[in-house]
Amino acid sequence: MLAYTRRFILLVFIFVLFGCQQSSSKISAVVLEVVDGDTLKVEINGKKETVRLLLIDTPESVHPTKPVQPFGMEASHYVKKLLPKGTEVELELDIRERDKYGRLLSYVWVNGKMVNKLLLEQGYARVAYVFEPNTKYVDEFRAIQEEARKKELRIWSLENYATEQGFNDQSVNGQQCDKPTIKGNIRKDGEKVYHLPSSPQYSVTKAEVMFCTEEEAKSAGFRPAHAR
Repeated sequence: MLAYTRRFILLVFIFVLFGCQQSSSKISAVVLEVVDGDTLKVEINGKKETVRLLLIDTPESVHPTKPVQPFGMEASHYVKKLLPKGTEVELELDIRERDKYGRLLSYVWVNGKMVNKLLLEQGYARVAYVFEPNTKYVDEFRAIQEEARKKELRIWSLENYATEQGFNDQSVNGQQCDKPTIKGNIRKDGEKVYHLPSSPQYSVTKAEVMFCTEEEAKSAGFRPAHAR
């Protein structure tokens, strides 16, 4: 009986240990494209997947109908520099693997560092979309966010901009327009150009981003199409 009990305890220990290892295992992937600060496309064993970084939110930079939000382009550029095409990363999933759009929900690791944490540390992101059961790092993330807020880093440098409900554009730019009309286009050489509705090439220009005013476009690093 004693021998049986010992064997049972050993089996339970092995099961618990194995289960812990499985829950913390990571999936290898290769970066195909960084969409914006909190979204990227990867390849996993030959299959393309869209990944949404868990528990964080960066300002908008590529929404087809909304203006670029302050620090949206900066957050996107930070991740693009961190994860250029071809970078090998590890994806750590939580309990629920996908969102309603079918995107993988993940903590993304590169060279032993978690990208989600780096964005919070640098003040490019806020803690957001906290839904059970995917809350593994939420307490740690909130502590990191608080440090960035105290230092007034980037999104925290603008009063009342980063809130629990999202990014408050009105605190920065006043009343936003409902239908931005200025098209922001990024050329193959990386040059950023904006087109007014009166621009000759406006109708054939693909808009990566939209702006309400020329001031917004210029602050995001775009130049007018006619300027050289």
